[in-house]
Amino acid sequence: MGCCTPQSSPVVPAASPLSAPSPGTVATDLRAIPGGTFLMGYDGPEIVSSDGEHPVRPASVGAFRIAAATVTRAEFRRFAEATGYLTSAERSGLSFVFHACLEDAEAFPADDRAPWWREVPGANWRMPHGPGSEQAVPEDHPVTHVDWHDAIAYCRWSGTRLPTEEEWEFAARGGLDQCRYPWGNEFTPGGRAMATTFSGTFPTPDCTGPFLGTTPARHHPANGYGLFQMTGNVWEWCLRPAADRRQERTDLRPVRGGSHLCHDSYCSRYRTSSRLVVAAVTTTGHIGFRVAHD
Repeated sequence: MGCCTPQSSPVVPAASPLSAPSPGTVATDLRAIPGGTFLMGYDGPEIVSSDGEHPVRPASVGAFRIAAATVTRAEFRRFAEATGYLTSAERSGLSFVFHACLEDAEAFPADDRAPWWREVPGANWRMPHGPGSEQAVPEDHPVTHVDWHDAIAYCRWSGTRLPTEEEWEFAARGGLDQCRYPWGNEFTPGGRAMATTFSGTFPTPDCTGPFLGTTPARHHPANGYGLFQMTGNVWEWCLRPAADRRQERTDLRPVRGGSHLCHDSYCSRYRTSSRLVVAAVTTTGHIGFRVAHD
């Protein structure tokens, strides 16, 4: 899973307790999802057996609501300013940044198995490329450098929760049956980009486009349920399925949907069924989250 997540995680001091959720802080742009039974998973040639993406199997979800887009930097800023919350990357003083986002990548330690990831002191959601990068990523882009616990803290404050994996995938499919992507089976219908994925020859990006890394949370067309960028852009934290909760290791959490670093030459995990299970304290420039509500 090298392109998708680094292999190591910093030691993170414990977070301070949060105040109770404020009345009326539930996210307002939540789309109603009807629920139902669907075929979950994928059996195609790109699967990696360790991902747990296959086999295709029936799954059911009840009606729920889910955010139209991932939590943005602006939305997370309101939370942080209202509560004084410090993310795990802020408390540990480190986070992982993609090498091409750095002026001098060689100045920072490379991840052993994925050298395009650099451990950067001072990188966090406020400074996504390290000290001095406060303005490097616009406020309408997804918040990144947040771990699973940070996402849960935001949910508690806002009166929401993370979606389960089954809810996430049902929503990502947008009412389509077993299609590879939220919009159908063709990745670029009519030559149109429908998701933010890697441009270039991995890990060397094509820097001619308007963005290096993430794009705005609502940059591409919404799927059939009115949900933006359910694949690509950033991996999204989810709740563990019940089967995972019974496993001995309790520090692993699922992320869904792929990111701006996915490319078919290396990692094609930008399908509606794509998943990874990573350490809950992982913080990088390509993992974010969206909220849900019963």
